[in-house]
Amino acid sequence: MSDKNKIAIIGDRNLFLPFQAFGLTVFSPTTVEEAREMLAQVVDQKYALCFIQENWMELLKDELTALSHRFSPVWMGFSDYRGISQAMEKFMSELSIKATGSDALFTRGRKNHETR
Repeated sequence: MSDKNKIAIIGDRNLFLPFQAFGLTVFSPTTVEEAREMLAQVVDQKYALCFIQENWMELLKDELTALSHRFSPVWMGFSDYRGISQAMEKFMSELSIKATGSDALFTRGRKNHETR
């Protein structure tokens, strides 16, 4: 698999191990230190995309902020629950502001989703 196609997931092993069948690499930390090491591994091994389970994303916030200047890997947070939590909502709003200077796109999308 070429570097531009490498995808990783940092999250709970019991939920995401089946994704290995689709070619994704699953990193399952048990401590914050392990999560930091795995995040560094994702960067060093030049993954193009890394999904990070919300509970780890909050704990790795400083590291992700330090890496935000990089073109890749692209970080995508997710929740394994149906609704978006306040922490994820805040993070996505901050990301939208950094990317566009406003959170209007995020706010508009959230309002459309709530009316369904």
